[in-house]
Amino acid sequence: MLVGPNGAGKSTLLNALSQGVVYTGQALFDGKPLKGMKAACRARCLGMLGQRYQPGYAFTALEVIRLGRYAHSGFLQGPGQGDEEAVMAAARQMGVEPFLHRSLLTLSGGELQRVFLAQLLAQNPKLLLLDEPANHLDLPYQRQLFEMMGDWVQQGERAVISVAHDLSLARRYGNRALLLHQGKAVTHGSIEETLSLDHLRTTYGMDVP
Repeated sequence: MLVGPNGAGKSTLLNALSQGVVYTGQALFDGKPLKGMKAACRARCLGMLGQRYQPGYAFTALEVIRLGRYAHSGFLQGPGQGDEEAVMAAARQMGVEPFLHRSLLTLSGGELQRVFLAQLLAQNPKLLLLDEPANHLDLPYQRQLFEMMGDWVQQGERAVISVAHDLSLARRYGNRALLLHQGKAVTHGSIEETLSLDHLRTTYGMDVP
């Protein structure tokens, strides 16, 4: 979990990992620099969900979820074996089956969020980068999302890095955390150690608990 006040650098850090912004230093994945990784390889390893989506195209939800499989098959090739099964499984997991054939332009913010999360699950990378994934989601779907992410990481060599403004969600569903403030790391480690009373009071300047 990436936690910290507004402007702490949480989203910037995710954008650096996804190669969306210029940065100094090194970001390694599996011991290899992300900067030197080919885009196709990076797409099979990393999946990124940003904070805001403003679709200006009338793709259906199903078409958007199918785009997640292009990391494995490519734009000039047809769907491979198992692609459609992966798409439909992701749609079921995120509960978007009722509006698979609707245009994105007709969906609510919460429905859009679930569609793009389904696209990520269909992509099936090793690492998910989520920028406030519970944003726009009703309480039942927030719980479903984080419980599903917990199950997902248990299925193999997988990991999730998620920005969380809701510290109660971070504490309940995360196992490790990085606390940021003004672009710098305050501390990192287990959830209990990182979100301790002293660290939170120092970082947020108030009695957070």
